[in-house]
Amino acid sequence: MESPDVLVEKLLPEARAVSTRAWSPYSGVRVGAVVLGGEGRTYTGCNVESASYGLTQCAERNALAAAIAGGERPGHIGAILIFATGFETLSPCGACRQVISELMSKDAVIVACSEQHAPRSWTITELFPDPFSLQGS
Repeated sequence: MESPDVLVEKLLPEARAVSTRAWSPYSGVRVGAVVLGGEGRTYTGCNVESASYGLTQCAERNALAAAIAGGERPGHIGAILIFATGFETLSPCGACRQVISELMSKDAVIVACSEQHAPRSWTITELFPDPFSLQGS
């Protein structure tokens, strides 16, 4: 897997661009995410808020869903980069951590970026050490 610095160089422009298309009239926070698929193809997603806040769709899950819809296989997605406005580091929420743990490869890298702070990265185990899983898997 590529280093977090290389991922930032490759994926940050796409994440920043897709964050401008976020629908965030309630929080004002624009989030863009880029997933790096198994063959190097990228998939993007942005947050889409709802007045019924529990129905809000996170950028991370939108990007992962786009990757699956684009033909990526669960367990073969190598990285995700998240860009957010207004945060030092926006780590994925609990729901996103669960989906990341199910869809990304076990050695995947998760990178969070903002305009004014240094990027931060995690492995899946660091981000979510005890995910829910199917029994026996």
